[in-house]
Amino acid sequence: MKLAQVIVDVPAMQTDQPFSYLIPPRLTIDVGMRVEVGFGSRHVQGFVIGFEDAPVPLPTNLKPIIRVLDLTPVLNQELLALADYMKETTFAFKVTCLQTMLPSVMKADYQKRLYPLVDEPEINEKYFGTAESITWEEAEAQGWLKELAQLREQGIIELRYEVHTKNKIKTERYIKRTFLSEQVTELKAALRKNSPKQEQLLDYLAALADEQLVAVKQMKAEDFTLANLNQAEKKGWLTFLALEKYRDPYAEREIEHTTALQLNDEQQTAYEAISKASADNEHRVFLLEGVTGSGKTEVYLQVIQDVLAKQQTAMMLVPEISLTPQMATRFKARFGSEVAVLHSGLSQGEKYDEWRKLERGEAHVVVGARSAIFAPLENLGVIIIDEEHETSYKQDESPRYHARDLAIWRGKYHNCPVVLGSATPSLESRARGQKGVYQLMKLTRRANRNATLPTVEIVDMREEMQRRLNSSFSESLEEKIRDRLTKGEQSVLLLNRRGYSSFVMCRDCGFVLPCPNCDISLTLHMDTKTMRCHYCGHEEGIPHRCPNCGKDKIRYFGTGTEKVQEELAQLIPEARVLRMDVDTTRRKGAHEKILTAFGEREADILLGTQMIAKGLDFENVTLVGVLNADTALNLPDFRSSERTFQLLTQVSGRAGRGDKAGEVVIQTFNPEHYTIKLAQHHDYENFFQKEMRIRHQTDYPPYYYTVKVTISHQEEMRAAQKAFQLAEQIRSQLSAQSILLGPTPGAILRVKNRYYYQLIIKYKHEPHLPKTLEDILQVSQKDQRQGLLIAIDNEPMYFI
Repeated sequence: MKLAQVIVDVPAMQTDQPFSYLIPPRLTIDVGMRVEVGFGSRHVQGFVIGFEDAPVPLPTNLKPIIRVLDLTPVLNQELLALADYMKETTFAFKVTCLQTMLPSVMKADYQKRLYPLVDEPEINEKYFGTAESITWEEAEAQGWLKELAQLREQGIIELRYEVHTKNKIKTERYIKRTFLSEQVTELKAALRKNSPKQEQLLDYLAALADEQLVAVKQMKAEDFTLANLNQAEKKGWLTFLALEKYRDPYAEREIEHTTALQLNDEQQTAYEAISKASADNEHRVFLLEGVTGSGKTEVYLQVIQDVLAKQQTAMMLVPEISLTPQMATRFKARFGSEVAVLHSGLSQGEKYDEWRKLERGEAHVVVGARSAIFAPLENLGVIIIDEEHETSYKQDESPRYHARDLAIWRGKYHNCPVVLGSATPSLESRARGQKGVYQLMKLTRRANRNATLPTVEIVDMREEMQRRLNSSFSESLEEKIRDRLTKGEQSVLLLNRRGYSSFVMCRDCGFVLPCPNCDISLTLHMDTKTMRCHYCGHEEGIPHRCPNCGKDKIRYFGTGTEKVQEELAQLIPEARVLRMDVDTTRRKGAHEKILTAFGEREADILLGTQMIAKGLDFENVTLVGVLNADTALNLPDFRSSERTFQLLTQVSGRAGRGDKAGEVVIQTFNPEHYTIKLAQHHDYENFFQKEMRIRHQTDYPPYYYTVKVTISHQEEMRAAQKAFQLAEQIRSQLSAQSILLGPTPGAILRVKNRYYYQLIIKYKHEPHLPKTLEDILQVSQKDQRQGLLIAIDNEPMYFI
C-alpha cells in the first residue's frame, strides 16, 4: 500500500515538508497533481510530490485525500525539481515556489461552507432548504451568522474551509443533426400546416453532413432563434453539445505570414553557433551583444525555426508587457498557431487557455514576460531572454527568483543552449562573457544596410533654464520636434516620471503634502484630480489651501508625463500626442492599442516612461528626446549609472531604424558625467571598462555576491532592534573577507505603515551563509506572530 507525499498550502517553516496521506481506492493520483486534503480543522490545497510505502501497522491519525483537483499532473518532474532549486536559492517556502509556476487561476481559493451534522428537519429546512450546505457569504447576507454560531457550539452544524477551484474551461454550444437526411420528407409530412420556420429548419439540417457540428451563434446568424432550436431538440431533430473553446487573445487579429530574412555575416555567425549547440544537444550560454536595430530578433526566429524542425520546443522571454504584443505578433507571423503567449496583460481565462495549449503540446513556442519561464514545455531546444539586462526579470516578492538563473537551470536540464540578448548587457553577464563562462558574440551594425546609429546631442539644461525658466523643452528639442512635424516624421519623448507634478508645496511655510502611510510625498495626477502615493496607492483630493498654515500659496513642483503632455498641447497644439505610462495602460490591451495607433501614424509624438525605451521598432521615428536624463542617475544605488546608460542607449535606439537618419536629444543637468558622454557615442565597451573599475574599487558585483536582509515592523524601534540583533548574528558567522553593511534604515523608512531596516552582505565564498540565513528564517517564524517580518533577497537588483 502506498501513501501520497503532499506539500500543503500552509506557507510556514513548520509545514515546509511533505505530509503523508492515505489514497482512497476510488482516486487515481499521480505525481504533480493538485489535491484537496484535510489539515488541522480545515481543507487546503496540496501538491503530490511523491509516494512512499505505508508503514505496518498504519498510524491511526493518517488522513485520506479528499479529492483530486486535476485529471492529469499540472507540474512535471522537471518543474518539481526546479521548485527545489528555487527553494534553496530564494529562501522561499516550497509551496510558494510550486504555486508561482501555475497560472493565477489555478492557485487555491478557499471558501467557508456550513454543513448540518444532525437530522433536524426544522433547522435544516430553515437554513439549508434542499441544499446540503450553504456558503458563509449566503448566511451572512441572510443575517443568520449569530444563530448559526450558537448551533455550531451545540454541534448541530459545522464550518468547513474548502478548496474552491477557479480554473474553468470556456465552452461553446453546438448542434448536431440526429435524423437521416432521407427522412426529411417524412418529418415534414408530420408537421402542422403553416409551419414555414420549422420546414426551413428541417431543410437546413438535412443539408448538413452526417457528423457536422454547427455553432448555436451561427444558427442565430441564419435567423433561427434559440426557441426554434429548443423545439427541434424536443422533436428529436437535433442535439446540443458543449465543446471546449480556447480564449484566444489574438483570434480576431489579421496577422500576415512572414518568411526568413537574409542574414548579414555577423547575424549568420551567431545563428550558426546557437543552432549547432541546439542540434548537438549541448548546454551553452550565449551572450548576444548587438547594437539597437542589429537584427537580434531575426536570429532568434531562425534558430527557433530549426528547433521546431527537430520536433522540439522553444522559449522566448521579453521584459515588458509593452514589448510582448509586438514580439508576439512577429512570432505568430512566422510560426502561426505554434505560438502561445503568456503575460500579465491577458485575462485570467486567456492565460489559463494559453498555458493549457503548451501543457497539451498543441503549441511549441512560448513568448512571454518573466513568469513564462515556468511554461510547461517538454523537450526544450532553446531558451532566449531578450533585453537580458532588464530588472523586471527579477521578482520583487517571494520567491525572489531571477528568470535568467532559472533559464540557465532549465537549459542544463534539457541540454539546450540559452541565449541572452541585449545592446547593453548587465555588467554581471558581460563579465562572464569576458571570462568565457558565457560565449560572447557581437552584432556591431544595424541589420538594415541603410540604417545607421543616430547622432546624439547633449543639451546642458543649466544654461537652458536661464533662458526658458518654466519649460521642459530646450530650444534645440522644440525646434527638432517642429521640424519632424513638417516632414511628416514621428518623435519619441522619454520622461521616466509619471503623474503631473512630483509634489505640491506651500510657498509660504514650505509644507509638502505627505502620504499618511509612507515617508514620501504624494504625487499630483491631474487626470483624476487626485494626489496619489505610488507606493501604497493612497489617494486624496488636491488641496487648495495649505493644511499646515491655511494659506492659499499651494504650488506644483516637478514634472511628470501628464504635465509634459499638457505643455506640448500649449507649445505645439497641432501635434498629435499619445501618452504611454502606468496610468494610461491600466486597461486590458491598452499597451497594444497605443502602439498600434502610433505604428499606423495616428500620432506624431509618443510620450512615455521607460516602457517606451525598449524593443519598439517604428521606421518613421527619426527623433528621440530624453527630457531629463538625471532621474535615475542620482539615486543612492551602485547600479544607478549602469541603469541610466542602459536606458539612454535603449531609447536612443528607437530612432533611425528605417532608411531615414535618426537624431537624439538628451537633456541633462550633468553633461560632463561619464555615463551621459559615453551614451552619446553608444560606447558600451568603454562604459563597461570604466564601470568595472569602479565596482572593483568599491567591492560590488560582479566582483562580489550579495544578499539583502530586510526587517520590518509597525514600530520603528522593534524593526531597528531586530536589525542590530541579526547583524551581530550574521557577523559572527562571516569570514574576514566578507563585508556586512548596516543595519541602515530603508531609503524610504516607512511604507504602508511599516518601518524598514536592511542589511547588505557582500561575499566571495561563504559556504555556511545559506545555513545561517535558513536559521534566521526558522527563528523569524516566532517573530512573525508579533508582526516582525524578515525577507531575504539573494542578489537584489536594488540596494535602496
